[in-house]
Amino acid sequence: MLVAGRIENFKDFSKFKTVKKFNNHIEMFLAEHKKDFTKGELVAFKRLVRFSAKYVGVANAKIGTLLRAINEKGNGFGISRSTFERMLRKAKDLGILSVENTAKSKGGKGHNVYIFNTIDVLKKEKLTYCEDHEKPCDSKVEGHNFERETSNLLETSNTKKINKRKETHLDSTFTASYVPKEFVQAVKPFFNHAATIEDLWKSVFLDTKGIKNIVEPEIITYTAIAAFKQAIRASKKGKIRTTLAAFFTGTFKNLMDKAYFAIPLEEIHERISH
Repeated sequence: MLVAGRIENFKDFSKFKTVKKFNNHIEMFLAEHKKDFTKGELVAFKRLVRFSAKYVGVANAKIGTLLRAINEKGNGFGISRSTFERMLRKAKDLGILSVENTAKSKGGKGHNVYIFNTIDVLKKEKLTYCEDHEKPCDSKVEGHNFERETSNLLETSNTKKINKRKETHLDSTFTASYVPKEFVQAVKPFFNHAATIEDLWKSVFLDTKGIKNIVEPEIITYTAIAAFKQAIRASKKGKIRTTLAAFFTGTFKNLMDKAYFAIPLEEIHERISH
């Protein structure tokens, strides 16, 4: 067990080289998992993030100290210890956080050390694949319905051009190079047409072209993948009342808003100034 001490004693546990990298991973995590936390738990999570700045991604503040900071920031409207501990359990279960116990040098339990983990976009991908990674493990009929729906609903002003490409049945290996490969990998088990994948990514491009200078490309890609997964789940449950493409676009915008506001104001100002 670790020996309790000053934060300097735990600097080697940091997994991030810069605050910017740390913020990016927190953004990616919240893009998919913000919905898993209550408002109070999110307050606790973001406060712990802010306490993890000196040695990026590592904090050793006592829970009582964190709760007091939250209470002061909220002008007396804080959260309970049980809410904070619930947040810790969820964050650990979701893989973003590790907690190491410490012991006092003279005996007894010491403070905890909170260590934020990195997120590998490919490892976090949870879409259901069959062993050959070329089709979903659900029935062929269901997969066919998804494909047919998208073929009908993703048409644009370039309908003739797109239809011509679809008629040639170009698969995902012909997808244009401007579409991130991670996004292609996520989509192709459900829609293995190059034109379909490109159409989905075009909506992502149009929605983010104004913020590309302040939001990292991997954040946009990861958020688009999360939005696509939500669209697939909603389609399977029969919850889509418009089109899958429209649902995907709306979900992506919503997730981007959540991820964007996860960035500390100081970081936003710094990015804009550059």
